[in-house]
Amino acid sequence: MSRIGKQPIAIPGGVTVTVSDSAIAVKGPKGQLETPACPLLQYEVADGAVTLTRKEETRDARAQHGLRRTLLANCIHGVTSGFSKTLEVIGVGYRVAVKGNTVELALGFSHPVLIDLPAGIEAKAEGQKLTLSGMDKEMVGEMAARIRRLRKPEPYKGKGIRYENEQIRRKAGKSGSKK
Repeated sequence: MSRIGKQPIAIPGGVTVTVSDSAIAVKGPKGQLETPACPLLQYEVADGAVTLTRKEETRDARAQHGLRRTLLANCIHGVTSGFSKTLEVIGVGYRVAVKGNTVELALGFSHPVLIDLPAGIEAKAEGQKLTLSGMDKEMVGEMAARIRRLRKPEPYKGKGIRYENEQIRRKAGKSGSKK
């Protein structure tokens, strides 16, 4: 039995979960999210919790059990409190600014890099930090990864865009090996 899949998901107040054949809709204070329903699993909403059980004991059903429970838990967490990722822009002359739903980055290129944010993602810049937030965990993580990909942190000086608590392995450089 999946250790994650067998745990019930508590439904907080103000959140409604609707189960249909093709999708599970979660509606809460921040908005509405949907996740696809797996035909190998049975979804049961009772006593303020959602429980997932397998209809059959196949390899595919076991593989989907924990995954679908986590996706549904992320939807419930997203519509109540949301998700956020913080990126740090480190380097001389590197800047970040938010103008409406566009993020403007100065990353040492000959031109500023403009990134349009999709609907549902909000950005806030404070100095060298950029915070992306939204209710869809997958979308927030994907936008953070796209922005980080523009200028990955390099190992010699540590310049670039990194996640807030990311540790960069530093290298010594040319003069570091001479004795």
